[in-house]
Amino acid sequence: MSVYPMIIPENRLLADMPAHDRESFMAQCARVELQLGSVICQPGEPIRYVYFPIDSFISLVKPVDEHANLEVALVGNEGMLGISLILGVEISQLQFLVQGAGWAWRMESGAFRRIYLQYPALQTELKRYLHVLMSQFAQTAACTRFHVVEARLARWLLMTQDRAHSDAFHVTHEFLAYMLGVRRVGVTKAAGSLQKRTLIQYSRGDIKILNRGGLEAAACGCYQADKETYESLLGYSR
Repeated sequence: MSVYPMIIPENRLLADMPAHDRESFMAQCARVELQLGSVICQPGEPIRYVYFPIDSFISLVKPVDEHANLEVALVGNEGMLGISLILGVEISQLQFLVQGAGWAWRMESGAFRRIYLQYPALQTELKRYLHVLMSQFAQTAACTRFHVVEARLARWLLMTQDRAHSDAFHVTHEFLAYMLGVRRVGVTKAAGSLQKRTLIQYSRGDIKILNRGGLEAAACGCYQADKETYESLLGYSR
C-alpha cells in the first residue's frame, strides 16, 4: 500500500510535551523510514522498539488461525506503537504491520522503559492513549460482529484517510479482505457499492475518497464513536 501525503505531520503525543521535555526525550530517538508491508513485530516476539509515527501508519493485526487474520486497530501520528510496555508487558500479542509507508521516531524499548517515567506530561498522554486504543479494540470487535461489510469498509477507509493525511491511497482487494477478515468477493461488492454512490473512486487498487461526508454517512456508528473518544480524551479533532 502506497500513501501520498498532502502534509508531513509530527507525532501528536510528542508535540504535546513541554518543549524542554520533548527535546530531552527525542534526543533518545532516531528518525526512521518504515517500508510498506514490513512486519515490525510478530506475536510472541519481544517488543524491541517503540515507534511514534510521523506520516506512516501501522496496523495491529490479530492472527485468528493459519489462514485468517483481522486488523484490530490502526496507529498513526496520533499515537504510539508498543504502548503495552507502560504496563510492563514486553511480549507482543499482535502482529505490527506497516500499512502506510513513511517516517517515525523510534526508541529502543529498554531506553523507553527507563526514561518515560521522568516525563509526567507524557505519562498522562500515554495513559489516555492506551485507553483510546483499548476502546478501538472493543469497537472493532463489536463492529466485526454486528455490522455489514460495506459499513465496515467505509469506516476503515475513513480511519485510513485520517492517518494517511491524504484523499488517495493504494490498497488491493486482497489486502482489504485481509484487514476486514472477509472474503475477497465481499470486499469487491462493498467497494463497488460505495463507488456506484460516487463516494469513492476505485481502480486497480487506487482509492480516492470523493465525498467524505457521504462516506461518513455510509459508515457504521463505530467511526463516530472512535472519533468522539479521540476528541474527548486526547483533544484530537480528526
